[in-house]
Amino acid sequence: MADSMVPAGDLLVAPESDLIRTDGRPGPQWRHELRRIPNLANAASVVFLYVQTAAVVAVAVWLDNPLTWLVAFVLMGRAVAQFNMLMHEAAHRLLFSNKAVNDFCGRWILGYPVFAPTDLYRRGHMAHHREEFGPQEPDIALYRGYPIARASMRRKLLRDASGITGLKLMRGLMAGLVSGSAAVRKVAWSILATQAVIAAVFALAGHPWLYLFLWLLPYLTVWRVLNRLRSIAEHGGMVRSRDRRETTHSVRQHVPARFLMVPYHHGWHLAHHVDPGVPHRKLPALHEELVRSGYVQPGLEHRSYPALWRRLASGRSDGA
Repeated sequence: MADSMVPAGDLLVAPESDLIRTDGRPGPQWRHELRRIPNLANAASVVFLYVQTAAVVAVAVWLDNPLTWLVAFVLMGRAVAQFNMLMHEAAHRLLFSNKAVNDFCGRWILGYPVFAPTDLYRRGHMAHHREEFGPQEPDIALYRGYPIARASMRRKLLRDASGITGLKLMRGLMAGLVSGSAAVRKVAWSILATQAVIAAVFALAGHPWLYLFLWLLPYLTVWRVLNRLRSIAEHGGMVRSRDRRETTHSVRQHVPARFLMVPYHHGWHLAHHVDPGVPHRKLPALHEELVRSGYVQPGLEHRSYPALWRRLASGRSDGA
């Protein structure tokens, strides 16, 4: 490997702040304030997500030219990312303070439309937060073994962009329809029913083929690329540790990345792992205090996502 992705020991200093504990977690009083769930703002986010998704489709149909269709295709992949990020909030039960509303929205409004089994995701994701790179880590295949060779990175992204990765995952969903587990079957059929409703909406609008072109295909291709790039930028090449700075990257946030790949403040991922109970709108404030306190040293942060991806693809072999 070209170099270690884990921060040097001199960057892992104890914070000096009344608000931040030695392990990076916010102190009790401030933590209580940070953990307040903004119900109305989150409801507005969900509604606006649907409005903007419909608008992308409507504008593409209205303008009807090759460039517009290409832009719409990419933006619909971004929409899948947005659905998943808000579903992630619901999985943490941070979208709405009412548990029933939170879980219904997480399943039927956000998760199932983008083929995400919200409850199964929640169980795996909580294992991820209990111990990154631990024995129950559900996403280890996405980010172990980095840095890898540039050619290996290209092959992974090509599989994602061509739909190979997405189709492999889709086969798992289809298998769930006949699973021996009643719970798995229920989720798989719920997702299928949701897709039937979405396909029917496109058909009723007079454009049934757009379900394939502007819903299914962006999920199978654009979203898979965005998901891999985001995942490796969060944990690629890190190690199992009690110090979250050794398990999770910190990346400076810029507008293009926040727009396309890490919407809803998901890019402040180290802050999220320091305290997974903080809603996404409060993560920038928590990150700022982590920097001010010294928990996040200047040399700890990667200056951009492309800079981090270059390091992640700087290995001499295909990795472990």
